[in-house]
Amino acid sequence: MAEVYARVIVPRPLDEAFTYRVPSQLEKSVGVGHRVVVPFGGKRFVTGIVESLSPVKPADVASVKEIAEVLDPGPMVVHPQIKFWQWLADYYMCAVGDVYKAAVPAGLKLESESVVEADPDADPELLGALTAKDFALVETVRNKKKISLKDLAKALEVSSVESRVAHLVELGILKTHESLVARYRRVKVQMVSPTIAAGDNAALAAAFETVKRSQGQQKALLQLIALSGFNNATVPTKPVARQDLLESSADIRWEHIIALKNKGLADITVREVSRFSAPEDGAGAFTSPMPSLSAPQEKALREIHESFMEKAVTLLRGVTSSGKTELYIHLIDYVLRQNRQALFLVPEIALTTQLTRRLQHVFGRKVKIYHSKFSDNERVDIWRDMLADPGPCVVIGARSAVFLPFTNLGLVIVDEEHEPSYKQYDPAPRYNGRDAAIVLASLHGAKTLLGSATPTVETYYKAKISGKYGLVELLTRYGDVSLPKIQVVDLAAEREKHAVDGTFSNIMVAEGRHTLQAGRQLIFFHNRRGFSPRARCGQCQFIPKCDHCDVALTYHRRTNTLECHYCGATYPVPKVCPNCHEPAIRIEGYGTERVEDGIASLYPEARILRMDLDTTRNKEAYSQIIDDFSAHKADILVGTQMVTKGLDFGEVGLVGVVNADNIINYPDFRSSERAFNMLEQVAGRAGRRAGEPGKVMIQTYTPQHPVISFVKAHDYEGFFAHELEQRRQFCYPPFSRVINIYLKHRDRAVVDRVAREYAAMLRGSLGNRVNGPIEPPVARVASLYIRQIMLRIETEASIRAVKDILRQAYIALNASPVKTGVTLHYDVDPV
Repeated sequence: MAEVYARVIVPRPLDEAFTYRVPSQLEKSVGVGHRVVVPFGGKRFVTGIVESLSPVKPADVASVKEIAEVLDPGPMVVHPQIKFWQWLADYYMCAVGDVYKAAVPAGLKLESESVVEADPDADPELLGALTAKDFALVETVRNKKKISLKDLAKALEVSSVESRVAHLVELGILKTHESLVARYRRVKVQMVSPTIAAGDNAALAAAFETVKRSQGQQKALLQLIALSGFNNATVPTKPVARQDLLESSADIRWEHIIALKNKGLADITVREVSRFSAPEDGAGAFTSPMPSLSAPQEKALREIHESFMEKAVTLLRGVTSSGKTELYIHLIDYVLRQNRQALFLVPEIALTTQLTRRLQHVFGRKVKIYHSKFSDNERVDIWRDMLADPGPCVVIGARSAVFLPFTNLGLVIVDEEHEPSYKQYDPAPRYNGRDAAIVLASLHGAKTLLGSATPTVETYYKAKISGKYGLVELLTRYGDVSLPKIQVVDLAAEREKHAVDGTFSNIMVAEGRHTLQAGRQLIFFHNRRGFSPRARCGQCQFIPKCDHCDVALTYHRRTNTLECHYCGATYPVPKVCPNCHEPAIRIEGYGTERVEDGIASLYPEARILRMDLDTTRNKEAYSQIIDDFSAHKADILVGTQMVTKGLDFGEVGLVGVVNADNIINYPDFRSSERAFNMLEQVAGRAGRRAGEPGKVMIQTYTPQHPVISFVKAHDYEGFFAHELEQRRQFCYPPFSRVINIYLKHRDRAVVDRVAREYAAMLRGSLGNRVNGPIEPPVARVASLYIRQIMLRIETEASIRAVKDILRQAYIALNASPVKTGVTLHYDVDPV
């Protein structure tokens, strides 16, 4: 019989799949997309994904190891996921193993770890000669019988035990072996079923006669009969979950149910269930009809369908509150009725809360949610659910949802497509969720709809100028609600008049008070979290910085610490200045914490919520803040950019931008676009209710800045034309493709030398397309010095040829003695 060889992708930062021989007993069990356990690197085992099968042994492979185990009866990765992974690895210039690590939940990636146990044949005399520390280690192992190295170090309260264990293994006192560790735990529920046939009243009467001496057993049997549907003879009885049965009456205890089982009146079984089992009513049921559409929406929906007949991708440019979500619902309904799947991407996890409820009321249990705030076990459950039921559904999620195992994708919607949050920065793959979703849709033969009130310059260029994308525009708010009036407050002029209290102008404070008195809500937007952006010595002007990063520390009053927002390090607030040794450290500037405090003193009667990274560290926190503000349990919402992204609050009368300058004045070619989008989007949170126009107040020291003028006029077209001309002059996207190259090392001199060498290599092939190396705005993070090289490549140039040049230069750099441990990564299409 001919041998079979499998190419297996392993979860390591490696470009190529590895070849393994399929043992004859596993040949019928292995297929493309299957999870297999393979030896990798000595005695260790990892979970790989079969990329392909072949009867031909690769000529360049000397010895081939065997697949050790097949984990599932069917594929865990389905067509065309592997092709999608390979595209991501190629386009974003990373290893396919990195894509695998990012794509598949950790619970599906079993890995072996070293397990330690005592050697029963150990010489007792050796034990007597051990040091006290080593003897304690051996005793811990003996007490546990078997223990992993990680758990052993934890038990001994030390950081590492590897060297000590290796020494004891050499002496023959301990022995180690590799053991596969499964991180995923299935949810198992005990189910109780009546043994009496539905509708058999005689048997039921006999059953109650059997339990008449126990009031608890009678109650348990009565509730079991009621909950199992016994009285409906047209359908079979259904099992009842243990928890549901116990909670149905305070008189029922588990021993009553066991007694029913012992008397032959009930069966108890164990069933595996998803952590996302849909409820029997409420959000799990269809409670709302399809939303009705206005005439402009009907026209836009018709134009989208017509555009999809000619284009694979269509841009829906709809002003804020124009009713884009209603159009999305109609498009999803169309796809689901074709028995296909839909993917609905949003830039922030916060947005899934409102959208999920709206969609669940229309589509019920066909709605699934997926994002990084879910636990790993929860993500595995969703993955398995989609494989087990490949029927029509709509998945709402953040960028990572593109990795789910879709089998019949018909539509991808990317809402707020302009958002930088769609970009993954670290670790690899550094992909853009929007662009990845477009490719995913094309692999499935699906259509993609990009939605935004303020599309990126590149997207609008492709739709409006080049014609690569279709374009549909919806430029009136739903119900003819007016766009909010925008008032620009010149902070410099207001300070001259002494009309500023802290960071709030008197005019904004007065407008806020008027809004509250009218019974409406306020949003204050400030794109800097923490209490204060910095501490400073009033004597010598010293600013405390992170020991590991070139950034000033941010003061957080909640913990009374200085924190680094890049590496996460925390420091106590110094009582005296480390530089001049004077007790002159002061807290300066404003973060969202301090803005919240200022608002509380200005509006003492108001109820205030804050939405930033510090207050939304779990998925429940997002939902709670949104629910409370939507229900008007709070009057004021303070937040960072999270509050700008598509949230729908009907009672907001005023949006205040505390300081527009810290988002305009950033050293990046996209800073104007980012500022315009953010300001226009946050403005769109105001005045979303008919008959009650909203207002936006923007505080700035640069009221003459072009971005402020365009935002004030809600003039996206004007901004686009202005920005496009700037990009054309300096050859930035959409007139070029940008690839940033980052080099990192702990030694500043080394990274400088290597960066210059690498840039010189690239200039030999790419000439003046190479810019740098330069120090980025933050030139050291986590004790690593960073240098940046930027490539600007013509759009008509072969990006594959450019990447080949980069790879060849990298190979040459690795071969050069100058490299000395410098790490390098690429950021393709940075945002």
